[in-house]
Amino acid sequence: MSVLVVGSAALDSVKTPYGEVKDALGGSAFYFAAAASLFAPVKIVAVVGDDFPLEQLDFLKARGVDLAGLEIAKGKTFRWAGIYHPDMNQRDTLLTELNVFQAFSPKLPTEYRKTPYVFLANIHPELQIEVLDQMERPRLVLLDTMNLWISTALGSLKKVMARADVVILNDQEARQLTGEANVIKAAKAVTKLGPKIVIVKKGEHGAFLVGPQNFFTLPAYPLESLYDPTGAGDSFAGGLVGHIAAQASHDDAVLRRAMAYATVVASFAVEKFSVDRLRQIGKKDVEERFKRFSEMTQV
Repeated sequence: MSVLVVGSAALDSVKTPYGEVKDALGGSAFYFAAAASLFAPVKIVAVVGDDFPLEQLDFLKARGVDLAGLEIAKGKTFRWAGIYHPDMNQRDTLLTELNVFQAFSPKLPTEYRKTPYVFLANIHPELQIEVLDQMERPRLVLLDTMNLWISTALGSLKKVMARADVVILNDQEARQLTGEANVIKAAKAVTKLGPKIVIVKKGEHGAFLVGPQNFFTLPAYPLESLYDPTGAGDSFAGGLVGHIAAQASHDDAVLRRAMAYATVVASFAVEKFSVDRLRQIGKKDVEERFKRFSEMTQV
């Protein structure tokens, strides 16, 4: 079954201890689509400027990603620049230019409105609500957010969380949202806001899932080479939702495997800058690494 992603589309300039890139493909919508399209058909709703190099999306088209919802507005594309510290766990933002993204108002093509799986990437909660108001009974709604919206748009964020089935946060966001110092207690507190399932990402320490009656945790996939962590979270979400959509189910067994696939896909994403590694791989590469990961984590 197909997946709809609504998020940002950007050109990123990134510097890490291993190199740098300028105006590389970035944004939550493209990272997510590059990952999810390894498993299931994807539809994108986002906005770029008329300066955007559309040929950068040829690999997504080749995978069957539907770009009918990609708006091309007059003006410049959203740009972000950052530099990562040597441990790669911290970064400094050097530039944020919203440009055409500042006026983004997601408008879903009619044929998108019955898409069964919806991922609301990290955009303003009011825009996420606008998307849900246009949808026709999706099977599963997954939501991402960030500390900025927790600080500045908490009321709207709680409204959209009440309409989501799954919320994906990092550990700091879960603590900030709930006021709980213990991240497991924080995740359980988030379920009281409406979502049945909460997934907490812990970076190099993996991720865990809290549901109505279950708890599941996985480590990160061990890597010797990590070039660029930008987009790892959106790639994780893409692997997660893509696998769920491919199975057309989200029971406990599917969710656990989806967490493992998400971890594997995110491990590929950080091995090169931008979406370059995700651009190179296919489902066979994912399955081979998934098998190794399963062997590593089996007790």
